Amino acid sequence: MSGTGSTAEVGTPSARSRALAVLRVRSRALAAVLLPAALAVVLVAARMTGRLAGDPWPAVTLAVCAVAALVLLAGGIFGAVVLRARPAVTPTVPLSEAAAPDLYRLVRDLADRMDVPAPSAIALTPDCDSWLEDRAHAAHRRAGVRASGGIAGPAGPESEPGAAPVLVIGSPFLWWMRVAELRAVLAPVVAGTGPSAHPDIADARGFVRGLDAAVDVGSRPGLGWIAHCARLLLRLCRTDAAEMERGVAAAAADRAQGVDYGLRIVAQEQVGLAYAGWDRLLTRVALPAWRMGRWPAHLDAGVVSALTELSRRDRLADEFTSRLGERPACDLLEQPGAVDEATSLLAARLFHGGPAEAGPDWSPVDWAAYPEEVVDRKWRTEAARLHTALDALSVPAGLPRSPAAPQTPPKPPVPARTAASGPAPAPAATPGSAPAPAATPGSAQAAAPGPVTAPAGPSAGPGRGAAVGGIPAFVPPAEDGFGGPTLERVLAYLTDPTGEAAAGDALAGRIGGDLAREERAAGSAAGPGRTGGADTLPLFPLQPPRSGRDLLADHVTALVCCAAVDSAGAAPGLDWLDGPVLLVGGRRRADLAPRVLSLVEDGDPAPLREWLAEVGVRPEKPVRLV
Repeated sequence: MSGTGSTAEVGTPSARSRALAVLRVRSRALAAVLLPAALAVVLVAARMTGRLAGDPWPAVTLAVCAVAALVLLAGGIFGAVVLRARPAVTPTVPLSEAAAPDLYRLVRDLADRMDVPAPSAIALTPDCDSWLEDRAHAAHRRAGVRASGGIAGPAGPESEPGAAPVLVIGSPFLWWMRVAELRAVLAPVVAGTGPSAHPDIADARGFVRGLDAAVDVGSRPGLGWIAHCARLLLRLCRTDAAEMERGVAAAAADRAQGVDYGLRIVAQEQVGLAYAGWDRLLTRVALPAWRMGRWPAHLDAGVVSALTELSRRDRLADEFTSRLGERPACDLLEQPGAVDEATSLLAARLFHGGPAEAGPDWSPVDWAAYPEEVVDRKWRTEAARLHTALDALSVPAGLPRSPAAPQTPPKPPVPARTAASGPAPAPAATPGSAPAPAATPGSAQAAAPGPVTAPAGPSAGPGRGAAVGGIPAFVPPAEDGFGGPTLERVLAYLTDPTGEAAAGDALAGRIGGDLAREERAAGSAAGPGRTGGADTLPLFPLQPPRSGRDLLADHVTALVCCAAVDSAGAAPGLDWLDGPVLLVGGRRRADLAPRVLSLVEDGDPAPLREWLAEVGVRPEKPVRLV
């Protein structure tokens, strides 16, 4: 194969023949625009020579000329939009040659071994993928800027006419892979610069990118017809364009077979492993921090810890011990820490929609400070939201409230009780009674002073009383003397002997509504300073919206963890694959989730109470909130 970009037949039509098919669609579209003008020229010429004299030819000629003028005008506008519209550019972190001379040297060596043009520049993306991206479109040169995480900067050599594509490398590869593995993975990608240099392929790709950009321009008011025409042309050339790209990929893979082919098979296993670890790190570790207004500053370094932990759990540690002793690919960078921080900030923008720059409400966090500044804060914020929802549902602090409590006349308030000690307790109720309306501001419901104890027996316990007509009744527990928020309050409210967990549904709905309002308020506050794109909405949301029961379980778990930290000497921790965890005696307790689900979904607090007693948590002790 020559270095001019000719492609090989590898079981599919050649990329060049498919590129010519795409260009034929463009030629037919141009012919359709010129056809009315050609007919108008013929009619005018015939009229001038006297061959079409008399009626109705004057009117026909005038009508055809008017239609030709309109078609030419519309075609000219459409062609100008396709030529001048700026195609979308992937937000990346540009990597200059001064910042990574060894990496540029490695890539150029690959290009020389395969006899293809070297990429014009290298950029990093916070994803487990690598590709070539053409940024030599005329619109990029006119703008005079390049994409650097969405921030304008001086135009680089990649925007010069006829420049080779930019090599975009997934940043997790640099930190997890060894140098030899990275070279083997990049070989077929770099080989794609050969077919990209072919004039027909480059022209066809430019035409398709221009149509795609025109569809975006057509979303503006009054330009819908441009989007319609662009979509029509894209449908006509869709199959040929896809086959052209397959041919280019096949040709690149064929050319790269002679470069580290055996090592590439092993390196592909690392690609899958890196993707698994990166996904867990983003969804379990980074996402909670992003929601708290913090962004981990070294995600790429964290993925190494996550993948090492994943290998250990999957009993693969012995197999990867030898490779971890080799030189990591991040050593090809002059300042790995600064590059890691830039890609981590870009990851927060792409996957969460965070701001483009750090600020008072959007600050970085190191892994050493993550448990204290993210995990503990997250738990206490969710615990505070849970108690706020209970207050909105008129659930008194320290006392249970049945979801179906009868409305009784309020008793005179107890003088010794102050506003600082929280709302007054409500009277006991039995299931099956009419729902009680929420307390209005300024009103108070006081219970008789003195402790109220539940009768002994199998059904007795906090929040439970003796059976009334065969149905266990809720009985207020003894006054604990604390006015702050307690875990006992939540346990008593969610306890439901019938197993229907109706109170949990009401509380889950309230929490979901409060959380949605908080997110809308945060979006409105940050909206005026954002410019659009990844700054307004995440391009790649990590998780679908959570259900009300999931939210309630998360908030109850957070409250239990806060109580364990405050009263049992536990501590917040970080697991590289599972995110925030609770450490008791320096060891992770992973048996809390099923017990919380038993309370939330079935209204049964017994498993959770047993767990609390085992750990030494006092549910009646107030919890410190944010």
